[in-house]
Amino acid sequence: MKCPFCGFDDTQVKDSRPTDDRTAIRRRRFCTNCGARFTTFERVQLRELTVVKRNGQRESFDREKLARSIFVSLRKRPIDPERTERVINSIVRQLESSGESDVPTDQIGQLAMEALAALDQVAYVRFASVYRDFREAKDFGDFIGHLPDEQVGDDE
Repeated sequence: MKCPFCGFDDTQVKDSRPTDDRTAIRRRRFCTNCGARFTTFERVQLRELTVVKRNGQRESFDREKLARSIFVSLRKRPIDPERTERVINSIVRQLESSGESDVPTDQIGQLAMEALAALDQVAYVRFASVYRDFREAKDFGDFIGHLPDEQVGDDE
């Protein structure tokens, strides 16, 4: 594994352990060249996924891109980061086990929407505003007006 600080190719693993949800291996590494310490995560990849965008363009699935969009939706929300990681892992597992290598962006967006709807209402609306391309405040009102009653209400 290459050191992210100095680029040296030969780093040593000092500690390995499974993550709490057991979907990855967390490795603490040490660079013998510059002395830096860093963490890497090793995950099982069931299949190579290709994302098919609305315009027909294709690109490799990027788990980190999905994670960034979900973390942005959850910014400043009282959700444990480990719980968020479990949601992201669940979405990726669903995509990998679907049997298809080509995944439309709509499918990824829909899975993320469903997961966020169950996790946090505010994050759900935030994600929807980008995913459904809200243009004005009225779009938020229309969207919220169509939420099921159990998703709209007081969080007292």
